[in-house]
Amino acid sequence: MALQALVMDYAGVLTDGPRLLELVHRVRSAGVSSALVTDADAVPDTCADAFDMVVLGAALGVRKPDPELYRRVAARLGVAVDGCVVVDDHVGNVRGARAAGAVVVHHHDEAVTIAEVEALFDLPA
Repeated sequence: MALQALVMDYAGVLTDGPRLLELVHRVRSAGVSSALVTDADAVPDTCADAFDMVVLGAALGVRKPDPELYRRVAARLGVAVDGCVVVDDHVGNVRGARAAGAVVVHHHDEAVTIAEVEALFDLPA
């Protein structure tokens, strides 16, 4: 199945540098749906505006790392969960996304995460 959506965490991922937010813009420009999924109560407008959908806390009735959260996000984006790439820095959330069937990128380093997402969505480097 082709990858159709990018699901990113805020704290610990997008807070690591502006290049990650630029990556979201590039992915969306390629026609890929996107969601920001965070346990935070709020995110800066510059981050929220970069995504098609923002999910704060338990807004969908479940929280990370519950695999059901990733299924619900995918459904709201209109894609299958196995068509989603989830980027998160917490191992529990990575496991939850993987258990749901998503492709995961465990964020540790800005440059590595960018390279992995570029490869998964076949974006130019």
